[in-house]
Amino acid sequence: MALNYSVVAQSVDEVRDTGNSPSVSMWEFLQATGQEDLLRTISIYGESGKTREQARTYYMNGEALRVWRAMGKAPTIVGEMHRPAKTAAMVFGVPYSQ
Repeated sequence: MALNYSVVAQSVDEVRDTGNSPSVSMWEFLQATGQEDLLRTISIYGESGKTREQARTYYMNGEALRVWRAMGKAPTIVGEMHRPAKTAAMVFGVPYSQ
């Protein structure tokens, strides 16, 4: 079974910067770089974390992670999963599907 989602943790300091929120910054980046069509392939879910070091957790598929890095972000990857956690909510892109 393929591990389709990287689990990305953000610290309290990262969360304070709205530029570190995909739902705020990723669409602007896609538009600025003429990559709007990628929206159909990006899937990001998120949920609150439980510690200062992991204040927010994102579940990003491969395309989302590639774009995130292209935006100059240095994600802290803490795991991989086949699908997002059931407790996570969609924050950007398209829903998970097999």
